[in-house]
Amino acid sequence: MAQLFFATSARSAVGLIRKGNEDSALTSAQVIAVADGMGGHAAGEVASRIAITKLEEISSVITNPEIDSDSAEDLFSDSLNSIDLQLKSESDENPQLSGMGTTLTSLFINGERISLLHIGDSRAYRLRGSSLEQLTQDHTVIQELLNQGAISQSEIATHPQRSVLTQVLMGEGISSAPLIILDAKVRDRYLLCSDGLSSVLTEKEIKSILKGKERSDVVDALIDATYINGAPDNVTIIIADLVETNQEQELMKIGAAQ
Repeated sequence: MAQLFFATSARSAVGLIRKGNEDSALTSAQVIAVADGMGGHAAGEVASRIAITKLEEISSVITNPEIDSDSAEDLFSDSLNSIDLQLKSESDENPQLSGMGTTLTSLFINGERISLLHIGDSRAYRLRGSSLEQLTQDHTVIQELLNQGAISQSEIATHPQRSVLTQVLMGEGISSAPLIILDAKVRDRYLLCSDGLSSVLTEKEIKSILKGKERSDVVDALIDATYINGAPDNVTIIIADLVETNQEQELMKIGAAQ
C-alpha cells in the first residue's frame, strides 16, 4: 500500500473583535488539526494548546513506520480521550481554568486511508474535482434543530442558541466521537477551519476560493474574505493537498499553540 502525504499551507488570525487568539492548529505530512478554544481568552488559549500539543505527541508515535496500521488508527482515535484527560488534569491543578474547553478536527493519513476525528464545530471539507463536500457535522444545538427540521437555514443567523455546542472537549468525558475512514485520492484538497471561517462565508463562497489557486493564496484569500465580512471571531485555516511524494514538511504549530 502506497503512502500518501499532505502538502499544506496554514494561517491563524485574530478577528476584528477578539483581543486574542484562542485557536490552535497543527500541520505535518501525515497529521493536520484545528482546535478552537473556549472558556474565556486565557482559558481558551490553554485548552486549544493542550489539544494540539497532546496530538503532536501522539502523531510522533502513529507516523512511525514501525507501527502497524490498525494500532496507529486506534491510537489516533483514542487521542480525544487523552486530550480530555489532560484538560481535566490541568483544570484540577488550576481552578481558574475551570470550564475551559476546545473543539478538535483532525485528519491522519496512513497509507491510502484517511482517518477523521471530530468534536465541536470546527469543520473539515474535501474538494474533489469540482465537488466540495463537508466531511464533518457540527456538534451544535443549531445542527440538531436543522436535523429535526425544526428550523430553516435562514433562521440560523438570528437564533439565540446559534453558538451553543452539544459536544466539546472539557475534561468531562466524551459521549460519542467515532473515527471516520475516508478514501484518499491524489490531488484531493482538504480544508480544515475554525468556525471563524464557516460562520462567516457560505459554502459557495468557500468553494469559489478553494478552486484553482495555490495553497498559500487560498489561505490568504479566505482570511481576507472573513475580514471583509467583519471577522467577528478568530479564524484558523489549513489547506492540505494530497500528494504522492513527501515534501519533507516539518511539523508546525500555529495560533495559541505556537
